[in-house]
Amino acid sequence: MVFVLVTDDEPKLGRWVEEVMRLAGHRVHREESGSGALTALDNQAFDLVITDLMLPGASGLEVLKAARGKVPAPDVIVMTAYGSTESAVEAMKAGAADYLTKPFTMDELRLRVARVVDHRQQRLRNARLVESLTPPLVAKSPAMAQVVAQARQVAVTDATVLLQGESGAGKSQLARHIHYSSPRSAHRLVELHCAALPEAALERALFGDGTKGGMLAEAAGGTVLLDEIGDVTATTQLRLLRLLEERTYVPVGAAESVRADVRVIAATNRDLPGLVKSGAFREDLYYRLNVFGITVPPLRERRDDVLPLAEAGLSARGVPASKLTDLARQRLQIYGWPGNVRELGNVLERALILAGPDPIDAEHLGPAGAEPNPTSADTLAGLLIEGFNLDLCERDLIHRAIELAGGNKAAAARLLGITRRRLYSRIKSLDERTQSNGEDSGDI
Repeated sequence: MVFVLVTDDEPKLGRWVEEVMRLAGHRVHREESGSGALTALDNQAFDLVITDLMLPGASGLEVLKAARGKVPAPDVIVMTAYGSTESAVEAMKAGAADYLTKPFTMDELRLRVARVVDHRQQRLRNARLVESLTPPLVAKSPAMAQVVAQARQVAVTDATVLLQGESGAGKSQLARHIHYSSPRSAHRLVELHCAALPEAALERALFGDGTKGGMLAEAAGGTVLLDEIGDVTATTQLRLLRLLEERTYVPVGAAESVRADVRVIAATNRDLPGLVKSGAFREDLYYRLNVFGITVPPLRERRDDVLPLAEAGLSARGVPASKLTDLARQRLQIYGWPGNVRELGNVLERALILAGPDPIDAEHLGPAGAEPNPTSADTLAGLLIEGFNLDLCERDLIHRAIELAGGNKAAAARLLGITRRRLYSRIKSLDERTQSNGEDSGDI
């Protein structure tokens, strides 16, 4: 069952269409003017609109455009008089799902409506399937938890979003979650990697040409993700500006503009403000894109997410988290991850192949599993996870040095690169601070 808005200024025909829809099991609201239909669209959320093109108060095309501008947008079937082919074509270009030529039979009406409704429900099923297959966002760290909160806030709107962050940080995955949490989730999310195509090919792919519709047409009602937006040329920037300002575009080689019913999410690993300052990126386009900006932090700045991400990656491959040894976990936690989440996924994929049926150990992790350099800034930064305590870390380090030296504190001091007097001073200072905090100091 769907909720249908029927609009026709001929009361007899309108009541007949209403009755056919009710007999088919649908809820129906009927109007006899275009202005009444516009008011109904503002006050209620419909799944389907069946409207005549010739109406008092506002035209059927105005009703169609208003309906397609809603989020989520209802499908629209237009009714047109015999011989009004041009009007029907114009309506289809404006986003109508189908049209009926008067007079039409009950069976024809039922068939057209059933086809449109089935197509809509299939889109919903497909969207739910894709969403269920999309791995959940991992946000154990405060930094990523804030990002997810921002994404949830903007998802329910239709605002343009700009995602910024290093390559591999997870911008594309965040864009997918915004789309599948939005009212446009029943429609497609189409992704275009702007840096992968030269200007002419990029514009044909996005805007289409005389022979083939582009990605904007494919994503009608849904979302377009423009990845690496900072790499587009000045000409393409101008066309994107028109798309965002007017919500229309002109296919390559065409003369007439086409309405774009899409949400735009852009992503980049480049410094767009810097590009604006240097003149390489249009300032007006930057502000149009950055209606709602989200910066995705690199993995090294959200180390609380590393192990949950690794476990989620293994789980997605049907592998239990217990396959990671304690040493492998430690090495994953302190590695610098210059390639971010993408690198983590690649490391796990390779480790699964190398380990085979055995547990994944440090030796299977490549550079990520190498013994850390104790003076490495990335290694030290890797220790800075939530709950980190410098005194406890220092106490543990001294304790281990003394163990390695067989209890000889002079030898332990040499291992630590300090004098024996300095070692005793550090032990005394740690004991005093621990006692002042009311904690059990233990023995060093």
